[in-house]
Amino acid sequence: MVAFMPGVARTDRKLRILHVLRAPLGGLFRHVVDLARGLAERGHAVGLVTDSLTGGDRATQVLGELAPIMELGVTRVPMHRNPHVSDITALRHVMHRIGDTHPDVVHGHGSKGGFFARAPGLLPGSNPVVRAYTPHGGSFNYKPGTFVNGVYMLAESALARATDIFLFESAYIGRRFDESVGYDKSLKRIVLNGIAESETVPVVADADAADFVYVGELRSAKGIDTMIDALRVVRDRIGRVPRAILVGSGPDEAALHEHARAAGLEDCITMPGPMPARQAFSLGKILVVPSRAESLPYVVIEAAGAHIPLIATSVGGIPEIFGPYADRLIPCDDPERLAGAMIEALSSGDDERRRRAGEIADFVADRFTIANMVDSVIAGYRDALGARAPAARAASNEISMTKAIGE
Repeated sequence: MVAFMPGVARTDRKLRILHVLRAPLGGLFRHVVDLARGLAERGHAVGLVTDSLTGGDRATQVLGELAPIMELGVTRVPMHRNPHVSDITALRHVMHRIGDTHPDVVHGHGSKGGFFARAPGLLPGSNPVVRAYTPHGGSFNYKPGTFVNGVYMLAESALARATDIFLFESAYIGRRFDESVGYDKSLKRIVLNGIAESETVPVVADADAADFVYVGELRSAKGIDTMIDALRVVRDRIGRVPRAILVGSGPDEAALHEHARAAGLEDCITMPGPMPARQAFSLGKILVVPSRAESLPYVVIEAAGAHIPLIATSVGGIPEIFGPYADRLIPCDDPERLAGAMIEALSSGDDERRRRAGEIADFVADRFTIANMVDSVIAGYRDALGARAPAARAASNEISMTKAIGE
């Protein structure tokens, strides 16, 4: 009987895959949930390790619904966004899960998940598993040349040596990696985020929809302060106060309330808290994405699929979502340009907005699907397993020869 070894087994067999991520919220969480479910539906054994401090009731619900099909289990342990003394405990937990579940692949998502998934590979005698990494922006969102970016890039360079395959969610992040890290001994693939076919059904704005809606985290990188400044410009130019709804939660919520108050817009900006994206889309006529930094944001893919009129900035992987219509994007951090785009969208009328939204929707529906995403990730895993096979066979042969010489 031939014993299967990681990296030597046939690459068309059932795989055992352990995903590691930090915060169970936002686009990264959605990506992992869709991916884990898709892998399980294709017959693979899947497990998750994630943070226990964030996500709230929604994360508990989603993970509870997912758990019955996660053959390798779902576990949670405290994980902090920034370096923290508890990282030692979390790292040990991940290492124990690897030892207990015997995965073929450990896939880290985001900077912290990528650290916990790959750091054990730098230790002597580590488990011989394939280690995959999807950055999701994270450390690559910091401005090049800054001290923080330099520190994170040093960490990424070290961890790259314990990475078998990089599964970048956008060509933009792939380029950032090549420019900032440049490690070329690992496999690299671009795997675009995807949405379900049901998410390509158009969402119709409510009868009392606001002029504009924002959906996402309430934090500085999303550029919501720029949107508030632009709303003030729109008010001054068109002679009426536009209504806006900011859907989401985050660390800058109080600061944004104060920013709106200082701009004299507190009566026309509503912040109802987080809710499902398609429900949020119906609250406004036009979605505004004023981000300063992104990788490949789900909210833009979801909105495009739902035929939502979009105003977005040309940052990160957003031009990849717009494809042939990327010339419609605007620069970030420019309230005047954003206000101009908002006024143009308001004045164009419903029919013209729907026509332009439909063009982007058709492009997204063909390219950004969950099926393509899951199939591409599996192909990446198998490529990495296949690349490991010669090395594993060589190591096995060396052991056999050593034993023979000893005898």
